[in-house]
Amino acid sequence: MKSLFNVSLVFLLGLACAAANGQAYPVKSIKMIVPFPAGGTTDIVARSVGQKLSEALGQQIVIDNRPGAGGNIGSDLVAKAAADGYTLLMGTVGTHAINASLYAKMPFDHVKDFAPVTLVAAVPNVLVVNPSVAAKSVQELIALAKAKPGELSFASSGNGRRSTSPANCSRPWPG
Repeated sequence: MKSLFNVSLVFLLGLACAAANGQAYPVKSIKMIVPFPAGGTTDIVARSVGQKLSEALGQQIVIDNRPGAGGNIGSDLVAKAAADGYTLLMGTVGTHAINASLYAKMPFDHVKDFAPVTLVAAVPNVLVVNPSVAAKSVQELIALAKAKPGELSFASSGNGRRSTSPANCSRPWPG
């Protein structure tokens, strides 16, 4: 909740600065692009932040999910949008760190095309297995994977996402 407060505070300070310069902000709804599908972690966080921003600013915050290419499609829309404060991106470590090393050619510059506002959330990763899997620790899971190459599978939310990176970085299995 502290991060939500920080987001609202940053926008309120921006509003005060705009008012001091004789400009009203916002005078229309603000679009927040979520570069991932509806219902995922980034979408849930964006909707929560959007609600708080809407209350603080007195304007509607429209959440617009634009998934694809590990978040690059939605991020590219924001990178090419007018720099007027009416199009925001709910970026992630994937869109602004992982993708730059994952994709040979990016449609935007993840550093130059965006101005960071605040850290909104920190989301942990959890490694779990079905209770029937004969592994009760990471070491046992690695040993099992080495003993049965190609027989274990894992699920993730897609390439370039934090949940995929640890699994790919550990191949071939260490230890």
